[in-house]
Amino acid sequence: MTPRIVLGDWRRLRDDAQQVRVEVFVAEQKVPLELEWDEMDALSVHAVAYDERGMPVATGRLLPDGHIGRMAVRRPMRGRGIGAAVLQALIAEAARRGDAAVALNAQIRAEAFYTRFGFVREGMEFIEAGIPHIAMRRPLQGSRST
Repeated sequence: MTPRIVLGDWRRLRDDAQQVRVEVFVAEQKVPLELEWDEMDALSVHAVAYDERGMPVATGRLLPDGHIGRMAVRRPMRGRGIGAAVLQALIAEAARRGDAAVALNAQIRAEAFYTRFGFVREGMEFIEAGIPHIAMRRPLQGSRST
């Protein structure tokens, strides 16, 4: 399946992004709902992937400082390259706007996924929302600064 990826602001993509995030983070990973929403949603560029029926199946966001976060793919859709497509769309958007690098806090179990896209581990493991994470970073080519 080749997903259709839509980039936009929170006002436009909120309902679809929330569906995916609630299913993955709140229901599946037991992240408390109050930790899932923050003020950065309104300031971020969001990506939502849609299947051939137009249903939202994955999401992620790019913060103004170049951090990528809230990457989530619905369980039945994992392993099909949809998360990769969302990640690549957010990296391309960061490069388009001239960011020097992108960074993220990866769940430890997803570290190998991000490594495939050029992200490198930084620092020590830490716990976020009760889940082990590692900070990762990837420089971008042709950025305005480093």
